[in-house]
Amino acid sequence: MTDYPDIQLYINGHWREGAGARQLPVHNPATGKVLGQVACAETADLAEAADAAERGFARWRITSAFERYKILRKAAQLLRERLEHVARLMTQEQGKPLAEARMEILAAADTIDWFAEEGRRAYGRVIPPRQQDVYQLVIQEPVGPVAAFTPWNFPINQIVRKLSAALAAGCSIIVKAPEETPASPAELIRVFIDAGVPDGVVNLVYGDPAHISSFLIAHPVIRKISFTGSTPVGKQLAALAGEHMKRMTMELGGHAPVIIFNDADVALAAKTMLAGKFRNAGQVCVSPTRFLVQEGVYQAFVEQFVAQARSLQLGNGLDAATTMGPLANPRRLSAMNSLTADAQTHHAKLQLGGKALDGAGHFFAPTVLTEVPPEARLMNEEPFGPIALINPFATFDDAVREANRLPVGLAAYAWTRSARTAQQIGGAVQAGMVSINHLGLGMPETPFGGVKDSGYGSEGGTEALQAYLNPKFISQAGLL
Repeated sequence: MTDYPDIQLYINGHWREGAGARQLPVHNPATGKVLGQVACAETADLAEAADAAERGFARWRITSAFERYKILRKAAQLLRERLEHVARLMTQEQGKPLAEARMEILAAADTIDWFAEEGRRAYGRVIPPRQQDVYQLVIQEPVGPVAAFTPWNFPINQIVRKLSAALAAGCSIIVKAPEETPASPAELIRVFIDAGVPDGVVNLVYGDPAHISSFLIAHPVIRKISFTGSTPVGKQLAALAGEHMKRMTMELGGHAPVIIFNDADVALAAKTMLAGKFRNAGQVCVSPTRFLVQEGVYQAFVEQFVAQARSLQLGNGLDAATTMGPLANPRRLSAMNSLTADAQTHHAKLQLGGKALDGAGHFFAPTVLTEVPPEARLMNEEPFGPIALINPFATFDDAVREANRLPVGLAAYAWTRSARTAQQIGGAVQAGMVSINHLGLGMPETPFGGVKDSGYGSEGGTEALQAYLNPKFISQAGLL
């Protein structure tokens, strides 16, 4: 028996099947069994969603910031009240341990609260004029209906930033949520509905990603695109959005370096970075992946990291003892096998793991590889799984050179007791986010985004709200 429901579309205030009644199965990655079905949107459904978003925007944009704030705060409260129900759904469909699902949901409620407050402070300004009797004003207006595209690794977290920022700014939205993990996004949408968001303001669709993205991005109603996913897909969508002059936020792939200097607290660095590396089985865009350890502490770090990784308990996320769940789908399992085999072909040293587990589910053992040469695929392709690469370095410049070698630049980490080194490495590493001596990324109030091929724009902080607002300049002379 399962408490997992079949999932429908939500368009113009109604839960319903798609126009073609087409469905896709949803699998439990820990068992391989089918949990339920998710409805797929057809062209007619997408057209209706766009029309609904247009009507919803007309109503929501003139709703006061204070009224929007009250609705968002209520949604956050409802999400916290439904924590256990939503967490169980998320773990069943995505695989992460129940404790991690709870953390994601509570963090999402905090995100809603923060954007609710920030939406009340979308201030304009008065610019001193050069002439008498002239008023120069800048006001902030919502950009318009939004199309948001989100992945399966954080089914609620990846939506809630886009959804909360859009609603706080006065925009309507169509969320294209992941078909592999549809139930927890549906529950997120439900709390906003139950909190009083008007019909048409929020719409939810599932289905063929290429069809949905090409239709919505080109649709004249849609004025803003927000996408989280891989760099290749992000480039395709950015090109399509550029053809139609749509504003974009792109949060794309990474391959985060971790630079550990000789003067670092090795024990704390190993413990903290291990938690970051194997969180969600490594399926995290800001996951630490390329560990660059200075020669003086290299061996000590490898030993401590491997020992702690060996103690991780793999299993079904619903089991209390589980500290790492399965990979989300068979594609990731195949990728881990291929990447690990390639690294060993290039004479990388396997310290731990390196193989899939026998039996049901998509389980891959926590894996540590050392002395991985730069030509190995793992040193150039984001693993997006439970694989850590640990290589030694000699000098500060050596570490920076390797950290900046790749065309991506999302997150980076560093460990040192030296204030001077910390200041230098923070400036030298090419990344949108740098965390030094702790895990300090992803709060609602801080910017979240990358540089280079990791995308542009932010999904956190005041910068995120600004992405959903258009500044309008008004210059008015006094009337005679």
